[in-house]
Amino acid sequence: MSTSSHRRSITALLAATLFSFGVCAAGAAEDAVVIPPPAIDEVAGPGTETAIFAGGCFWGVQGVFQHVKGVESAVSGYAGGNAKTAQYETVSTGSTGHAESVQVKFDPKQVSYGKLLQIFFSVAHNPTQLNFQGPDQGTQYRSALFVSDPQQRKVALSYISQLDKAHVFPQPIVTKVSDAAGFYPAEAYHQDFLTLNPTYLYIVYNDLPKIENLKSLFPADYRSQPVLVKAKG
Repeated sequence: MSTSSHRRSITALLAATLFSFGVCAAGAAEDAVVIPPPAIDEVAGPGTETAIFAGGCFWGVQGVFQHVKGVESAVSGYAGGNAKTAQYETVSTGSTGHAESVQVKFDPKQVSYGKLLQIFFSVAHNPTQLNFQGPDQGTQYRSALFVSDPQQRKVALSYISQLDKAHVFPQPIVTKVSDAAGFYPAEAYHQDFLTLNPTYLYIVYNDLPKIENLKSLFPADYRSQPVLVKAKG
């Protein structure tokens, strides 16, 4: 069994158990949270903008952003550590400082950074879970934003404060905001994993509901055909 399969075997077994009892895995997964848009957003500039999001296993986070209009690419990878330790096996030890992350390149005239944050906090992950998401445990699964410039930092910090003050989540948001100091794409077999493996039980249980939630809660921002890494390669 590969490390990737072993890491997620617990959820696969859980999903199989739920199916055996007639429980819909999608319905059993964590629900999305309806949240207001950011009161402060960026001013759209020319060209493409880059943002990095970390929110648990990068398979689901990548899959969500690949279905957002205005996103030009979403690449799974590692951020927060150095280049020497940016390999899956090493990152999985939880000792590298890296977080499983997704680098998103987008057209700010079509979708703002604030809108991407709203989607991230609402449907892509649970921002109140410290160093874990669902079955995945460790600092490599932490909730984090790696910002590209002062404007992104301002929008991110303001939005986190706004959401905490509004008590839209039952616990405080634990998402850390840091400057982007490097992003290292993950191995090829991790790219487009959600799209290429729609029947994989981890994806069925944890990630496909996120796509449905995106479609339901953000219909104007949803696109049915994802922008894939392999299609651009």
